[in-house]
Amino acid sequence: MAMAIPRPRGVSRKWVYLIAGVVLLGVLMLFVEDWHQLWKISSTPDNVPIVAMIPLVVFFTWLGVKQMKENDRLIDQLEADPQAAKTSHRKTAPWRPGWARELHVWPYLVRVEFLAAVIVTLILFVWSITLNAPLEEPANPNLTMNPSKAPWYFLGLQEMLVYFDPWIAGVVMPSLLLVGLMVFPYVDSNPLGNGYYTWKQRKFAVGMFMWGWFMWIILIIIGTFIRGPGWIWFWPGQTWDHNAVVYDRNIDLHEYLGISGMMGKMIFGGIVVGTFYLLGGLFFHWLMTRNAFEKKILARTSILQYLTFQFFAITVLLALPAKLILRLSPLHIKYVWVTPWFNI
Repeated sequence: MAMAIPRPRGVSRKWVYLIAGVVLLGVLMLFVEDWHQLWKISSTPDNVPIVAMIPLVVFFTWLGVKQMKENDRLIDQLEADPQAAKTSHRKTAPWRPGWARELHVWPYLVRVEFLAAVIVTLILFVWSITLNAPLEEPANPNLTMNPSKAPWYFLGLQEMLVYFDPWIAGVVMPSLLLVGLMVFPYVDSNPLGNGYYTWKQRKFAVGMFMWGWFMWIILIIIGTFIRGPGWIWFWPGQTWDHNAVVYDRNIDLHEYLGISGMMGKMIFGGIVVGTFYLLGGLFFHWLMTRNAFEKKILARTSILQYLTFQFFAITVLLALPAKLILRLSPLHIKYVWVTPWFNI
């Protein structure tokens, strides 16, 4: 039987998290072999935005979760007291006597926006003075960069080229991502959680968004700090070896079973992909029916909304990390479904 370790009195949860983070950072620093290489990667003008993005993502994720918890506590209070729910202004920051119930856009909101614009402009001025623009000599087809990397906002797509056919990684998957982002608001049948952060009322939607968002951030981090010369996998802090050669042979899934012939490959791959979509659909259906609230939301969802969400969720949120794991695993599986027209 598991026993909970009591937290010492007087030690706040924030300090516990801070100490745990410092200890984890110290452990990770022990594995750094080449500090100069790590600094060289982190200090290049192209990578400075990514280095700054990592703590910003952590901070704003923490801020969003913090506001979710505050709103969820308010929701619990109003659900427990229906009379208060009729008169409450439904804000986590309570109104106090003497405060204005309404504020004009001018000067209050515009003043804050103007100050934010001034601060961002100053940051850009300092940035442009202290860091040289990442401009290089004219392109020379006889002398290419190694590694040759796309801008940071395209590194996720470049990393996807390792796991999919070029037309799937460069056209199909980005199109599905864009169309999926446009479609999701229309397949969402939950009327709650609009205009405020909440985890209690939108567990499934927030969880799916964070899953996809962090997956994309991880692809950018891999392309920036881990991919080295020849697009070979080098751990952060590991010395880049420009003469390194990878001897791992990427194998299609049907080769492990000795399946030959194009028709056999097509049928086998179709069965595997179909089974994956079936299991993925069952997994997301289980997530959507874990409690009474999610079941109520699912009852409001039409069959078209349900199938559309399942297709985009399985294709983007499950297929991409599954293919990444298969390719990076000791099995080195390149393709699961091989056909004359496309390979997956």
